Amino acid sequence: MSARVSERDGGGRDRAGRGGRLLVVTAVAAERDAVSAGLASASSAMVGATVIAGGVGPAAAAAATATELTLAAAAGEPYTLVVSAGIGGGFAPAAPVGSLAVAETIVAADLGAQTPDGFVPVADLGFGVSEHRTPGRLGRTLADAVGASYGPVLTVSTVTGSAERAAELTARHPGAVAEAMEGFGVAEAAAAAGVPVAEVRAISNAVGPRDRAAWRIGEALAALTTAFGKLPAALEVGPEHD
Repeated sequence: MSARVSERDGGGRDRAGRGGRLLVVTAVAAERDAVSAGLASASSAMVGATVIAGGVGPAAAAAATATELTLAAAAGEPYTLVVSAGIGGGFAPAAPVGSLAVAETIVAADLGAQTPDGFVPVADLGFGVSEHRTPGRLGRTLADAVGASYGPVLTVSTVTGSAERAAELTARHPGAVAEAMEGFGVAEAAAAAGVPVAEVRAISNAVGPRDRAAWRIGEALAALTTAFGKLPAALEVGPEHD
């Protein structure tokens, strides 16, 4: 796999110049640094991965991803895979705290309309798509490489904070393994550019009642580093992932 772990300036841009074929998009600097540390540990297998902190939420993530993809294509060095990565909430019992989750599908879980009969996804309203599927062989390869749970990863703009909300989401999305805030935005930008997308989440907390004391952010960031240290040996970035 051809990738390069590149140094960033204060704004999260690549000092060494854009390029490379793998783009990893995180929300915040701590996630970016955890991913970069993992890739650096596998540097013998990788040359040229770009890791950015694109901001919190699907809108910021989509804007940052689209910008990076456009600039790389204009420079004649297009990416061939985009990965949304970071920490997130895990749905019990599939994804306990400290474990990893890889998306089979990346789902816009709260984009749509609330009606007297329940939630209607934006796709059912006729206004676009509600999910993006990770190319099957790619998603399974990533999950197997890092020992992750594999299933839908939900993108939300408001993090779940109650058992009732968690139950509603799992009822609408059977088999969901994790919840985060950026994946669908990254996936929309990747789809618009015709680039395959995947999502990798390290679980810092259980989806449900909000309990900051139970969060294990440090443990999740360490798991993220471990995951990206393992991925290069199992991953080849290219169109054959379909």
